[in-house]
Amino acid sequence: MKLIADRLDRISPSLTIAMSTKARVLKAAGKDVIGLSAGEPDFDTPRNVKDAAIAAIEQGDTKYTDVSGTPALRQAVAARFKADHGIDYKPEEILVATGGKQVIFDALLATVNPGDEVIIPSPCWVSYPDIVELAEGKPVIVACDQNSGFKLRPEQLEAAITPKTKWFLLNNPCNPTGAAYNAEELKQLTDVLMRHPDVWVFTDDIYGKLAYDGFRPATILEVEPRLRDRTVTMNGVSKAYAMTGWRIGYAGAPVGLIKQMDKLQSQSTSSTSSISQAAAVEALTGPQEFIGVMCEAYQRRRDMMVEQLNQAPGLYCHKPEGAFYVFPSMQGCLGKTTAGGKTITNDEDFCIALLEEAGVACVHGAAFMYPGHFRISYATSDATLADACKRIRAFCEGLR
Repeated sequence: MKLIADRLDRISPSLTIAMSTKARVLKAAGKDVIGLSAGEPDFDTPRNVKDAAIAAIEQGDTKYTDVSGTPALRQAVAARFKADHGIDYKPEEILVATGGKQVIFDALLATVNPGDEVIIPSPCWVSYPDIVELAEGKPVIVACDQNSGFKLRPEQLEAAITPKTKWFLLNNPCNPTGAAYNAEELKQLTDVLMRHPDVWVFTDDIYGKLAYDGFRPATILEVEPRLRDRTVTMNGVSKAYAMTGWRIGYAGAPVGLIKQMDKLQSQSTSSTSSISQAAAVEALTGPQEFIGVMCEAYQRRRDMMVEQLNQAPGLYCHKPEGAFYVFPSMQGCLGKTTAGGKTITNDEDFCIALLEEAGVACVHGAAFMYPGHFRISYATSDATLADACKRIRAFCEGLR
């Protein structure tokens, strides 16, 4: 009898984690490696947030909480949705989970039946298609080209919707491209969705506060409140508050769906850490100036990366509106041979050779359902990024 369930044959290990692991192995072996593959802020969690966690420990706030989160955190989340986007969620319409990824798991596993389709614009985060596959659904990948700023056009969304479509999943700003939609761009998509009343909407806004040059990403319900009864608005504290390890994601959604997500979560992880929840309350309700400081640094780094990468032979780097990634094309390098003698036939070859020969770890575009490109995280120091750009340019200049 086969031990491993068939459902695991439908998914792969996270390729972003795999590349980070490969880089750590080489570094442990003594190789000089610059890791630009992980999607994690290099800033420390703000002092006031750490103090709130310490206070929770000292006060004995170390017990199980409600599966959906503490009343204080659900209230803080509701207030943050209202302050940021004018969306009125009641605390009972909020679910807190162990990171944003669990929110996606909860929503899709609670709703997707075998054969249901989930529309996912690509390039997309590596986990979206695999989570859909685990739920026995069908990912419908819609490629968004670089000439459109890696953004989905309304006619593409219209063409992708079928009688089997259950969800439309949007990441705004996007991992891996940093592409972000403003209110006018989202309105074109919501107009399509209004014509299809059976399609639910999941908007992953985890990078929503990280935007540059005065750009302000909008969110679905801010643009079209009439979609409220079939929309999940997801966010968390990981990126905007440099709290990846605290593992707090949250969502607002209709009560009926929240109850089913709560039911599923009660049989998996139950509640997340009470200490992390106390810290998240402070993050959401305390001073917000820290985010502006972070964004200023990220914008400076983005500008430097785009300028430097566009000087590398064979690369073209689009300037993103948000997040902390660039997603350059490496198609000008295809068919060439590296200084180490390796032929580049695809984006994965490029990234492996770049790691092994130049000591720079990034993630190939095929991992994000969009080959011919690669993702670089600029959530690290200016000096490290300058060194990385120098190595990438030298690597590309050495191609023959």
